[in-house]
Parts: sequence; structure tokens; C-alpha cells
Amino acid sequence: MTRLDIKGDARRIFDTLRSGGIAIIPNDAGYALMGGTYDAVHRIFLAKKRGGHKRNAMLASMATQRELHVLDQRSQDMVEMLTQDYNLTVGVAAPYRKDHPLMAKVDPRLIEASTGHGTVGLLLNAGPLFEEVCRLCREAELPVFGSSANVTGTGPKFRVEDIQPELRAIADVIIDYGLRKYHHYQRSATTLSFATGEVECLRIGSCYELICDVLQRHFNVTLAKDPGREVNASGHLQEFAFKEVSYS
Repeated sequence: MTRLDIKGDARRIFDTLRSGGIAIIPNDAGYALMGGTYDAVHRIFLAKKRGGHKRNAMLASMATQRELHVLDQRSQDMVEMLTQDYNLTVGVAAPYRKDHPLMAKVDPRLIEASTGHGTVGLLLNAGPLFEEVCRLCREAELPVFGSSANVTGTGPKFRVEDIQPELRAIADVIIDYGLRKYHHYQRSATTLSFATGEVECLRIGSCYELICDVLQRHFNVTLAKDPGREVNASGHLQEFAFKEVSYS
């Protein structure tokens, strides 16, 4: 029996991303396809058959989120409460500092493909390997973007063997950590937006009932009721309100 080599696997991922390659990375809410250059992310976009309104999420640690997102104290407290106090995985879309050192290194074409309405989406607190990759990228000031490792419209993948062959084929490194923690939700991470100064749900996903409970009890915020996967399989709630932007 061997232990997971989290630091070694994170270094393999980082070296691949830094050299312009594509990585399939496990996180608590599924597997993701990530790239550190415009060309890599564009290859992911084409392979996934994504629509032009779709936006990429940025790989980021909490330290980066605190510097990058422009939030009032109450909104930041919501993010901290969910990710740090309750240890939940959540996507957060919010206005951002355009002069942040990471953003200054992003190809303008990648900025255009990964931001909308003045916001950038970050996946936060998604597991130990994810955090170690975030740390390496932060130290190297390497901005990394991507999305779920699935052909658009086919749902998130929680095992490597369920990822379509054409997506596995474009990856320069694939880290297989087996079945992911939140597979029972059969949805990607819940994504919250702070674009208007108030919290709104863009996508119902993993841990949604827990996120709703935390926000209601601590902040008196009531999010939309989950209509159930049989009614809303993708979990998207605000796609029409943000018709040019969909973080998934």
C-alpha cells in the first residue's frame, strides 16, 4: 500500500502548467481541465465544445482570493465562513483587482475568455492537492484557468475513466485520485456571485444545502430552493441574468 504523493503530484501538475501543457486535476467536486496559457485554455475550450458565453474559472488559494476579489467585509466574511469555518468547497464570482500581479501576467485574450461583467470566478477550498497546486502557482505568479473535465452538457466527471477520451487525449498529465468526495451530488461546485454587492447563486451544486444553511443562520441570507436534479440537472439559476457569463 502506498500513500498519496500530494506534493509530488502537485509538482508534476505545476511543471506541466508552467511549460504550457494541460492538466487533468482532481478536486473535491470532480475533475478539472486546467491550463496556464491562452493556447492551452483555448485547446480545452475547443475540446469541450463550449459555447461562447462560457467563462473559465481561475485556480486560486484563499490567500489569492483575499487579494484579488474586491468585496465588502460582510461578503468576504461569507466566503471565509463557508470555506474556512465550515470547510466547504464553493465557487465565487466577484469583482477583481485588475492591477493584481497575477492578472497582469494573463494574456488579454485569456482575460476576455475568463471574466465577465467585471468579475472573475474562483474555485475555493477544493482539497489538499488542489491547495498545493494553488500554493505553487501563487509563489510562481502563474495564473491558471480551466473548467470541469467534461464535454459541455454531459455533466461533471467524478472518476477519470468517465472523462471522455477526447479530453483525456489533450492532457499532458492526468492525476487519478479515484472517486471524488462530492460525487453523490452529481453536480459541480456551487457557484455564488457577488457581482451586485449581494450574494446570488449562479449554480446549485455540491454542498448547496449546507451553504444555504450557513448563509441563513449566520447572515440571514436566503438562497433559492433547489428544485431537484430531475427539474434542473445542471443547477444553473442565473444563466439568463448573466447571459454572457456562465462559470462552469
